[in-house]
Amino acid sequence: MRYMILGIAVLEIFFSSCQSAKPAAPNENDSLKKPVFQLAAVQQTGLSSIIKLPAQLAAYQEVSIFPKVNGYVKDVKVDIGSHVKTGQLLMTLEAPELEQSTMQAKEKYARTRADLSIDREHYNRLLEASQTPGAISPLDLSFVKAKVESDSALSNAAKSNWQMQQTMEAYLVVTAPFNGVITERNVHPGALVSAESKDSKPMLELKEISHLRLEVDIPENLAGTMKTGDTISFFTSAFPGKKITGHISRKSMNVNAQFRSERVEADVMNADELLTPGMYADVVLNSKGNASGFTVPKSSLVTSTERKYVLVARSGRIEKVDVTSGNESGNFVEVFGNLNKSDSVVVNATDEMKTGPY
Repeated sequence: MRYMILGIAVLEIFFSSCQSAKPAAPNENDSLKKPVFQLAAVQQTGLSSIIKLPAQLAAYQEVSIFPKVNGYVKDVKVDIGSHVKTGQLLMTLEAPELEQSTMQAKEKYARTRADLSIDREHYNRLLEASQTPGAISPLDLSFVKAKVESDSALSNAAKSNWQMQQTMEAYLVVTAPFNGVITERNVHPGALVSAESKDSKPMLELKEISHLRLEVDIPENLAGTMKTGDTISFFTSAFPGKKITGHISRKSMNVNAQFRSERVEADVMNADELLTPGMYADVVLNSKGNASGFTVPKSSLVTSTERKYVLVARSGRIEKVDVTSGNESGNFVEVFGNLNKSDSVVVNATDEMKTGPY
């Protein structure tokens, strides 16, 4: 029994010594390490990038030709695809009632001229006779003079009416206002056309093909860096791989409030007429960037539902600085905000990172 008690005591001493030899349990506070993050220096330089934008080709000049007067189509000299020159006859209309109105206006003008001639001769004779005292009453002379003035006014009105009828009759002959190609024809001989109908299709449509407009909407943040005369390159699906260049000719100087973009046009000479209005184009722009902007890694830019910002390390603290983004190239992005050349931003920043001392 004595030996059993002694053995138990020895075992207790052994186990107690083993437990005292175990390393102490780690302190939970020691496992809470300071946050580790990587910093990148801010570079104040414009970031150039290549931007691809959708665009469309349009005719430099185009017109839909509607009738000015009511009439019947007498003859059509052109068809779809016809090349025409300025002043070339396109079609003729006929309106017998308009021709009759013109003849009536002409005859009325001739009659008023005859009446005026007679009254003027009468007045001149009375005026000559009035040189003899008491031969002609002053009242009679004034009456004849007023009649001459009245007939003169009637003659001028009749002449204006005749000229107006001639002008309206001239609208029966339709000519080309500029060089171009007929792209649409909707009438044939014998068709009745009306000047009052506003919902009808045009008789003809004419477009200038040899000179085109490239229309592209430039985002607001890029429009300010582009100016008249800059080169624009574009590609079309009709000619894959063929690079076509033009120069900015016009800027609208107005930002679309809905799409936040500015319309820019470039003139494209198309003497061989390979390109046509309505073609879709992909414009490739070489944006030089803004020299006042700052370049930071893309991963440092945090975009939330409310704001866009970067985390800046300043004087041992992390601060959020609101920015707006610009050009992008590779792994870098151009930003604008309250930044300095000496600042550094947190790489791989997230919305969950806290601000404060580090």
